[in-house]
Amino acid sequence: MYRFLRTPRWWGINVFVLLAIPFCVFMGTWQLGKFEDRVDSHEAAEKRPAASTMKAEPLDSLLPVDKETSGRSAEARGRFGEQFLVPDRDLDGRAGSYVLTLLRTDGGRSLPVVRGWLPTGAKVPAPPSGEVTVVGALQASENGGGKGVGKAGGLPEGQLAMISAASLVNVVTDDVYDAWITLAESPAGLTPVPAAAAAGTSLDAKAFQNLGYTAEWFVFAGFVLFMWFRLVRREAEASRDEALGL
Repeated sequence: MYRFLRTPRWWGINVFVLLAIPFCVFMGTWQLGKFEDRVDSHEAAEKRPAASTMKAEPLDSLLPVDKETSGRSAEARGRFGEQFLVPDRDLDGRAGSYVLTLLRTDGGRSLPVVRGWLPTGAKVPAPPSGEVTVVGALQASENGGGKGVGKAGGLPEGQLAMISAASLVNVVTDDVYDAWITLAESPAGLTPVPAAAAAGTSLDAKAFQNLGYTAEWFVFAGFVLFMWFRLVRREAEASRDEALGL
């Protein structure tokens, strides 16, 4: 009754099943590993001392920004230059903007410095003049898919949609660091902007997507096996009926 399993058609079906099931299991295991890596990174970030309690280090010694240096306390020296607003940035449920000022460092490059958060309609405080030393949490450049990042384009002069060297390259002539810092202490009229967790360390929706994909791949493996048994049973019943002359 099961001689049909040796036919070319069923050889093809069997080979497909033998390849599909290990592939689904491998992909599910891989997605589960990515989720576990995210959990480990999150736990490590939670155990890391707060930036405010760590000694500030020279900016250049912490670059490039990665999971280990993101949020670390960085120190830079220079003179404040051009200033921009980064609109549509809420803080504690209130609407407002980030005040971003370029710091022309002693090394000749400009560092984007978020001096604080400004409520909508408030007057933007001028940056201090002369040479200054700033200390703040180091952050990686934002990208278009980041949390809170607005849509690029259509903004008036003096405003930026996101904080990155790519968004500044067309509006300033300076060589800009591919990083920025948010000041630990903001001047009067501004509220300090909390440092964001490094990419890949927070248990956000993307992290749990990996867990969802894990379940999907194991379900696919089970579905392939179920369909194989279903097809075998149907073929066996058809062979039995044919043998009985039905």
